[in-house]
Amino acid sequence: MANELRPCPCDIGDKFDYGGRGQEVQIEHIRAYVSKPSASTDKAVIVIHDIFGWQLPNTRYMADMLTANGYIAICPDFFVGQEGWKPSNDWASFDDWLKTRQASKIDKEVDVVLKYLKEQCGVKDIGAIGFCWGGAAVQHLMLKNPHLKTGVSLYGVIRFFDERSTLLHPTFFIFAENDHIIPLEQVTELEQKLKQNCKVDYKVKIYPGQTHGFVHRKREDINPQDKPYIEEGRKDMINWLNKYM
Repeated sequence: MANELRPCPCDIGDKFDYGGRGQEVQIEHIRAYVSKPSASTDKAVIVIHDIFGWQLPNTRYMADMLTANGYIAICPDFFVGQEGWKPSNDWASFDDWLKTRQASKIDKEVDVVLKYLKEQCGVKDIGAIGFCWGGAAVQHLMLKNPHLKTGVSLYGVIRFFDERSTLLHPTFFIFAENDHIIPLEQVTELEQKLKQNCKVDYKVKIYPGQTHGFVHRKREDINPQDKPYIEEGRKDMINWLNKYM
């Protein structure tokens, strides 16, 4: 479990035993996991992984969940060949590790993915969701990238917002009440900034009793008291995407 003694911004949680229904593809210089529904669609969601990388079964499980709801889902390797974080790594090296994998430095890769989705998959509407590191990346994209329709940032460390920040797209922010990495006072401050500056729809929601990573890093059958919030978070994510895409 993540705590204040570790600089890790993602709960290690549970690693799902899940193989995935999609396939891995090469898109220019990026590897990606792509999952497509049986019926044709012109809507896609970019799934941005956490610090454990694009091959984590949990993230592919979430991508396939999107596909079950009618979306093409693509989870690119935004670390571009660099290894994801491993629980066995020395936490003292985490800050240096993170410097070479910045959530605000994914624009080149996002452009490649957008081109692929539009030219190879016939996609017109594209959204983005992200977990932890990926949640921060979604925040960056919602502030900077004009080509996306909407985004869902799940427990992304709040680092890109200031008094002048203006969202370009409707954005849903999911946070956990008991997240030691993202204190509730930071969430309150984010809400104040959004209220002052935001001209598009947004929502900030805090899920009671939950810890960082709960939507994709907790198994529903481990703690019965967590199950309703895990399911609620996933349903809320899907409903937001459906509303704006």
